[in-house]
Amino acid sequence: MTERTALVTGGSSGIGAAICQHLAEAGYRVVNLSRRKPASAHSAIVHYSVDLSDLEATRQAAAEIAATYPVTSIVNNAGVVRAKPLEEVAIADLDALTRIHLGAAIILTQAMLPAMKAAGFGRIVNMSTRAILGLATRTCYSGTKAALVSITRTWAMELGRHGITVNAIAPGPVVSEMFSEVVPTGSPVFNALSNLIPVGRIGSPDDVARATMFFLDPANSYVTGQLLYVCGGSSMGSLIDGGLNAAMQSHD
Repeated sequence: MTERTALVTGGSSGIGAAICQHLAEAGYRVVNLSRRKPASAHSAIVHYSVDLSDLEATRQAAAEIAATYPVTSIVNNAGVVRAKPLEEVAIADLDALTRIHLGAAIILTQAMLPAMKAAGFGRIVNMSTRAILGLATRTCYSGTKAALVSITRTWAMELGRHGITVNAIAPGPVVSEMFSEVVPTGSPVFNALSNLIPVGRIGSPDDVARATMFFLDPANSYVTGQLLYVCGGSSMGSLIDGGLNAAMQSHD
């Protein structure tokens, strides 16, 4: 293939923005779907404004993209937290996160499958989270992101014979705009959280982007149905304590 096109959801900030940048620098044409435009973008990155919780709007965007670009790589990265203790969990939040994390991923992937099958090649990466192992106040977030891992394995079994691999990544704590609003870099909570992680630091969006690029590499055709924790080793043991619970509060 002389030109590769990748679709990334939630690519305007944080991990998604880093993935878009890495893809563009690697020679991909990148289509970014998110509610807001990126602050800055590579000339190879095309932006579509869409609220992924609106499934009809997502269907329309998916159809337009599929008709315009031969997408053969998808990164279902978009994520919303809506952190609440169990007593305050709203079914409306569960519905919204199900639409964003699962419904949008299904709609977009379905729309791009014909191009992948025609090319005999495809790469799909679904972004989960270390929180699927358990994290206070993450009922809706961890539940829907865990379901995305099960979907990853199902798709891998269905699509492998078409030359399409499907893998998932589970990031641990990563410095992003949203994270820094709650845990400012260099703050006592930031330093305490860093010390809880085996590698001694909070992750960066580039850490996750590099792992994503591995799964997207056309040469890596024998890896599918896998979940990779990019978490500094935090998936090996519990990080749950009073300080972490306060530190990891996030805003949608």
